[in-house]
Amino acid sequence: MEPKGVVLMGRYEIGRLLGQGTFAKVHRARNLETGMNVAIKIVDKEKVLKVGMIDQIKREISVMRLVRHPNVIELYEVMATKTKIYFVMEYAKGGELFNKVVKGKLKEDAARKYFQQLISAVDFCHSRGVCHRDLKPENLLLDENCNLKVTDFGLSALAESKQQDGLLHTTCGTPAYVAPEVINRRGYDGCKADIWSCGVILYVLLAGYLPFQDSNLMEMYRKIGKGFDLSGLFREQEQKKEVRFTSNKTASTIISKLEDVAKRLRLKIKKKGGGLMKMEGCQEGRKGVLGIDAEIFEITPFFHLVEVKKSNGDTLEYQKVMQQDIRPALSDIVWAWQGEPLPQQLPPPPPTEEQHHESQPFHVVSTQSS
Repeated sequence: MEPKGVVLMGRYEIGRLLGQGTFAKVHRARNLETGMNVAIKIVDKEKVLKVGMIDQIKREISVMRLVRHPNVIELYEVMATKTKIYFVMEYAKGGELFNKVVKGKLKEDAARKYFQQLISAVDFCHSRGVCHRDLKPENLLLDENCNLKVTDFGLSALAESKQQDGLLHTTCGTPAYVAPEVINRRGYDGCKADIWSCGVILYVLLAGYLPFQDSNLMEMYRKIGKGFDLSGLFREQEQKKEVRFTSNKTASTIISKLEDVAKRLRLKIKKKGGGLMKMEGCQEGRKGVLGIDAEIFEITPFFHLVEVKKSNGDTLEYQKVMQQDIRPALSDIVWAWQGEPLPQQLPPPPPTEEQHHESQPFHVVSTQSS
């Protein structure tokens, strides 16, 4: 590779080494005409050809030219010789965001700024049909003003990479940041996999450590696969008098379904409003009249968690009604029952923002336990 001080093609003076990988090294360099600092990625053609990755290099060039955004590292030009390919790119003086995180968690305002810039960049990439597929703090750089810049599109995919089922099938990315559906190898939506990685990054910024960690890779994958279980948000009780499920239906649809269930089971609706529905049986049982409460929590505008619990009466009677009547009746609005093993194949994902426009205004109830 070019030693420090060498002038590349009479235009760029090569400076210190910034980083290196299997097939390339990145040097700081200076444009001799303008004096501007740049980063030059020097790719070894022979190594790339030997492992059949020349198409990946071409795709990376195409993608970087396609995604010009304030929070994406800009590709200025590409040059080549018989043995090398040179990517002349924007130089990020602040280095990797990873170097800030290893010192400990960030303050909330700093994490918010970086996350907003990350989402802005990722949303723009997705709007251009590009999925990054390897988002992690090491691939997020900072400029001299501490603005975030997404880099390393070496594993990115374009919309035309999808197969006939409309999904991507290449398993790639960094294990701790990879979405469950990528691990399952049944095909995945690259944009949604990117969003999962963004969520992991946000967790790392605010907590200072990874949400899924284990020295055993398969055990870590098992933990990632359980990532949709939201039971940890709520207190555990010795006697399980409540069940919870997530739903990708609108709040009004969930309420309508609960009303149907109450009518079918001849339960009187005693109170409805503010996300809470109180239902009561008509006959007195061994420990009084059976009372059941259903409360809807808004996790996101397009995703709800519903808690159904016994408020009065006999626990055994309640559990029997839940298992034999209520759970089967609610099956068509349930995304997943919380605290239970996930099915081999998850139901369809929550609706998009466009699909959500039809939903009715709904009161948000805090998801924090008292």
